[in-house]
Parts: sequence; structure tokens; C-alpha cells
Amino acid sequence: MDHPVNYDASDHYLEPEMESPVDEAAVHDSFSHLIQEQATLDDLEMDLLELDEEARDDVGHLLPPMSCSNGRYQQECPPSDQWSSATLRILSSMPSRTIGRSRGAIISQYYNRTMQLRRHRQSRPSIRDFSRSSRPSIRGYGGVESDGGDLNEEDAKRERLVNNLRNLSMSDRVRMLKTMPLSVMEKTDLRRQAFRHREHPSSSSNIPCCSQLKYYLMIVARQTWYSWLSLLASLQLWQTALKTVSGRFGTGVLSYFVFLKTLLFFNLFLTSMIGLFLVLPQAISPPLRSNSTGLSGLELLTGGGYFTESVLFYGYYTNATLEKHCPKDNEAGCGNISYSMSLAYFFVIGAAFFVTGIILVYTMSKLFGQSFRIDKSRNILAMKVFSSWDFKVIKKTSVKLQSENISTQLKELLADVGRKRRDIPIPQRLARIALHSFAWTLCVGSTVACGVGVYYFSEFMHTDLETRAQNRNSASESPLVKEASLLALPAVVSSINLFLPGFFNIVASLEKYDSPSVRNYVAISRNLMLKVTVLGVLCYHWLGRIAAQPQRLHLECWETFVGQDLYRFLVMDFIFTLLDTFFGEFLWRLFSQKLLKRKRKPVFDIARNVLELIYGQTLTWMGVLFTPLLPAVQILKLVFLFYLKKTSLMMNCQVPRRPWRATQMTTIFITLLCFPSFLGAAVCVTCTFWSIKPSGNCGPFRGLDTMIQSGKTWVKDLEESNSKLAWLTWVHTYLVENPVIFLFITAMTFIIVIYFHTQVVDGQRKVITLLQEQIANEGDDKKFLITRLQAIHEQNRPLSPNRIRLDNEASSYY
Repeated sequence: MDHPVNYDASDHYLEPEMESPVDEAAVHDSFSHLIQEQATLDDLEMDLLELDEEARDDVGHLLPPMSCSNGRYQQECPPSDQWSSATLRILSSMPSRTIGRSRGAIISQYYNRTMQLRRHRQSRPSIRDFSRSSRPSIRGYGGVESDGGDLNEEDAKRERLVNNLRNLSMSDRVRMLKTMPLSVMEKTDLRRQAFRHREHPSSSSNIPCCSQLKYYLMIVARQTWYSWLSLLASLQLWQTALKTVSGRFGTGVLSYFVFLKTLLFFNLFLTSMIGLFLVLPQAISPPLRSNSTGLSGLELLTGGGYFTESVLFYGYYTNATLEKHCPKDNEAGCGNISYSMSLAYFFVIGAAFFVTGIILVYTMSKLFGQSFRIDKSRNILAMKVFSSWDFKVIKKTSVKLQSENISTQLKELLADVGRKRRDIPIPQRLARIALHSFAWTLCVGSTVACGVGVYYFSEFMHTDLETRAQNRNSASESPLVKEASLLALPAVVSSINLFLPGFFNIVASLEKYDSPSVRNYVAISRNLMLKVTVLGVLCYHWLGRIAAQPQRLHLECWETFVGQDLYRFLVMDFIFTLLDTFFGEFLWRLFSQKLLKRKRKPVFDIARNVLELIYGQTLTWMGVLFTPLLPAVQILKLVFLFYLKKTSLMMNCQVPRRPWRATQMTTIFITLLCFPSFLGAAVCVTCTFWSIKPSGNCGPFRGLDTMIQSGKTWVKDLEESNSKLAWLTWVHTYLVENPVIFLFITAMTFIIVIYFHTQVVDGQRKVITLLQEQIANEGDDKKFLITRLQAIHEQNRPLSPNRIRLDNEASSYY
């Protein structure tokens, strides 16, 4: 056996005739023999302790003598007490122990492991009660068998291993098969035999019928559960499409479609909640319609006409209390059911916003925790190279898709690893700062100019509406022309949202950013600045002019008018997105390839498309109060938009020439969706609830000074019916009726949740840093030991003529 390695230069264990440790096969063979034999001693001692005294005497003399061999040298093994049992157990579990071993040795070892597992899982009788073929294999505890062993003996070991596996539980059987260091084909064969029922009828004769029935029911239930899980996995929305996009275009473009999928789930939640508690009760007891105009087709764009008095808008809902009376013959067995629409409208909208805020904050904090982990491209690159392939994939299309995905991810990781920060001279740095300042000045100036233009155009539209309201009796224009004229403001705003981001891209191309990710972040910032400016002007137009002075426009229900305006903006935004996809991607590709004779295609603009999604979702959240079914319209828009963008991406767009890894794109998108988008919409809805007087002739809050008074009336009724609920009036007066305190408590709750989650993430990051440093130190230790061993070996070994000749040839070759 090999001697223990001593790194002292005066040690004489290293003999001159030994081969160099550079020879990896010899070194590994020696270490594998050492680990195997020491682990065998440890396993055998543990097994002998479990046998009774008489069995130990029977099998003790059968043990083969332990010899340690390494090439040409055979020496006595060192005493086993040099190694602790824990050390031997760890060494025997190392993956390197299985390299170079024969299949028969592995089968023998895992047969013994299954026998030990069976003894631990069930109470074992005396060894005399077992048949001779069922006793533990003592022969397997010997040294490692050679590859040229007897095939009959190996088949017998394999059969005993299969029998032991069949006697294990399902989880133990699967875990044991996973840990076997065999090829996939051999594991598959063992799995097939282990899960096959026994052919001998006598094997189950001793098992009671109840146990057999329980066993088969457990198998059927497990198979049914696995079938349901596979069915649910196959029903994941757009799973194949997302893998296709990721494999061809990378994680940057994929982040857009993942974000679109996230928005779809938010709108599904809003639609289900509002549809169940608002739309459905009102649809069951519909009010009388004042007009019965038919559909002309223009209502799909304007939301007027037939849709004005429908469940789509605020004015259709009543302030009545829906009641269900019990029959006279069964009045004692049931109670009357009442459902107040005003309370339901207030609490459902408030609860929908509150739950959405909690989900957004939780998602954002979770993504922050994932993005702020120690994320080194070199470590992830090694994982992708060595352990990213899924060997369960067998379909040709799936294999091709997975290979494309891994190839794209490797390109992105290599781009991150190879990207180095250059030292820019001071004059060039000053010139670049001046260029960036000039570009930002152009972008900010154009954004302010567009905001001012939207403001004056909205004032013009407001004045035009007042003029039409004053001359409505003498007006000669048709209702269709009036409805179509309301599309002017949404068309202007959508045109600005379409063309100004193109101007931002032209300015960004002049700046020549080194990193594609930095360029995307700059584009997102500029597009966000544009969207916030436009939405701020529109909020003032809706709440500061129309809602504050509805009598000047002779509006009977200003909430329905604002809801129709939001509906028009959402529909017009979708139409301009279609035009942009057709002209900006499809026709531009044809023009570039057919006329300009270029192979280049347009690149998918992530920043503009993501900000368009955030803009549409902000309109949806702002319109939930005035158009309860606006999330359902947004769902239809998102579903159609997904397939449209995916088809256009595959046909018209090209892969980015400079691959880059979007590590924090999804986190940034959710953050922008939470704070500028959701927070702004929540503030607008809260101000409407607390400070703006609702219409007196329509809606569930008619006759009230503010919408919040519906809750106050309900609290007073509860206090009058039950004096023990007086505290509820105090809570409503000082917490709910005061919007500042309500928003402060809500914001502080969210901030505390984010803070605690950030602290947990920070602690995890410190632990990960310490573990990575420990792993690096362990690697440095191994390098030092190997280098030291080679140096000592080279000092003690004289150079042979053949070695001198090989070194000379190697040096001349290099």
C-alpha cells in the first residue's frame, strides 16, 4: 500500500524508482486503492458489530487478507486506527472513488448498502433465519474486484442487488439508483428490473392481503399524482415559446415576454376578483337601461353607444341592496341575504389594490434577493459547461431547443467574462461626459415639449367639449362624428409614445455606449421619463378638470366619461403597437433586404416595448374604478400582443450582435411596475375615493359627498345594531377616513417588509461570501500540496536518460 505522504524534505518514503505524480492515472490508482480498502475495513467492522457472536466466529475466518498494492510495490497495510470512522466514511463517498472500478465491484458494494438499508428500515431477525442466498455478501467486502472476474459471479451479485432493491421502499429504491456510479444504460436496466414485480408467487405469499392492497393502492395513487404533475407541467403558459425565444435571442429579449406573462397574471387576478364580487351580482340583478341603441362597430374603439350602460362602466352599477328573501314556508330555516353594491364596490376595489400591492412588494423583494446574490459569471460559466444538460430530453426538437438555449447562455456568460473595463484618458472622458450631457438635454427637452403639447391639446379638447355641451340642442353633427372626435387626444398621445422613443434611440446611437446593458438601462430611463410626464398631464386632465367641474361639460356621469377615455387610450395604444410592428419591423425588414440588399434585420427594442407594457398596465389600474372590466380588456390585449410580438420577433428581428446577460432586467421591470406605475395609480384612485364628489345620478355612490362615506354609513349601522362594535367607528374615523394616515401606514408596512427581507438577503450574501472564500482556500491548499509533492519528488528522483531525452524533445517542440 502507498505510504502516507509527508511533505518534509528530509522524508525518505519517496523512493527514486517511483513514478512521477504528474502521471495522473498512477496517482489516482494509488489514492483510489487507499480509499477503497480503508472504507472496506470500516464497512466490514460496522457489519461485524451487527452480527451476533456465533455469526462472527463463522464468518471471521472467511475474510480474505487485506493487501495493499500499487504497481510493483506490495507492503503491509497500516493499522486502521490511523483513520477515523468519519474520515473513512467521507473518503468512501467521494466521486473519485468510483473512477477506475469494475462494474462488479460497484454492484457488490451497492448490494451491501441495500442490505444495510434494509436492516435499518425493518427489524431484522437472527442471521440463522435467512437462507444462504439471502445472507449479506461477505465476498463483496473484500478488495476491489478486477474487470476480468467471473461473469456468473457478477450476474449473481446483480440478481441479489435487484432483489434487495425490490424489498426497499419506493423513495429508498429511487435514491439508491441515483447514487450508483454506473452508466445511464445500466441504471435504466437496473431500474426496469427493480420496479418489475416478482415472478415467483411464493414471494408474496407471506404478505397479508391488506398489506398487498395498501401497497397497490399506494402505487396507483403515486402514479396518478405523477400523471397530474406532468399534466400541470405541460399546461404551463407559453413554456415552449419562452424556451424558443431564450434559445435564439437570449435572456434580454426573454425578459420582455416573462414580464408580459407576469402582467397577464396580475390582470387575471383583478378580473376574477372584480368579476366574482361586482360584475356577477350586478349582472344577476340588472337595472333598467335608458336607451337601447344597437352596435355600430365604432363602440369597439370609443367605448360609447351601446357600451355606455353596460357592466363595462361605472354608471351601470347601482347603490341598491340586493336581497334574497326566504320562502314563507321556510322562514325559520334560513335568513334573508342582503348584498350592498356600494359597500361591495368600495371594498372590492380597495382589497384588489391592497392585495396587488402586497404581491408586487413580495415579488420585488424576492427578485431583489435573487439579483443581489453573489453572481459571478465565471462560477455560472463552469456550471453551465459541466452540469447544464438535461439527459431526460429525448425528442429531437427538445434537444435542438436545449442546445440553442445553452449555446446562447454560454455566449452571454463569455461576453460578461471577457468584458473588461478600459482605462479612458481624461480628455476622452471629458468629451464623453459632454456628449452624454448634450444627449440628456435633448431627451429631457423633447419630453418637456411633448408634455406641454399634450397639456395644451387636452385643454383644447376640454374647451371643445364645453362648446359642444353648450350648443348640444343646435348641434347638427351626427353622434358618430362626436364619438370619433374623442379619439383625437388618444391618437396624439399614442403618436408621441411611438415616435419619441425612436428619437431617443437615434440619440443613444450617437453616444456609443460600451455595454449593451447600460444602453438598455439608459433607454428605459428616458422612456420612463416620457411616460410619467404624459400620464401626469392626463391625470390632471381627468381628475383636475373633468371630475372637478362636470357641470361645465353637462355630464350626468363623469366617472363613465373618464372610464371611456381610459378605454380609448388603451385601445389606441394597442392599435399603434400593431402599426409599429407592421411598419417598424415587417416593412423595414423587407425594405432592408429587398431594396438595400442588406442581410441586417431590425433589433428588438426591449426598453420601448417594456415601457409600453407598463404604460398600458398603469392605464388599467387607473381605470379599474371607472371601468371594472378594463383588466379583462387588458388580458385580451396581452394575449394577442404575445403572439404578435413572438411571430414578428422570429420573422423580422435579428439576434443582437453583442450578446449580453440580463441579470437584473426582470427585477428592474417589477420595480418600475411597483413604484412609478402602481403607486401613481393607487394615489389617483385614493384621491378619487377620499376627495372627489361622485355623480349624483349614477353609480353605486350616488347621493354621497365622497365615496368613502359609504363605509362610514355601514360602520354607523353596525354600531347601532351592536354597541360592542364602537371601536370600529374609531378605527374608521381616524385610520380610514384620513387618507394621509392610511397611506402612511400602508407605505410603512411595505417598507418594513422590504427592510426585513433585505436584511435576510444581506445575511445570506455574507454567508455565501464566506463559503466562497473557504472553497477558494481549499483549492489553494490542494494546489500547494500538489506543487510541494511534485517539488519534493523531483528533488529525490534522479533524471534518467529517457526522461532527459523527452524533456529536450518537449522543450524543442514548444
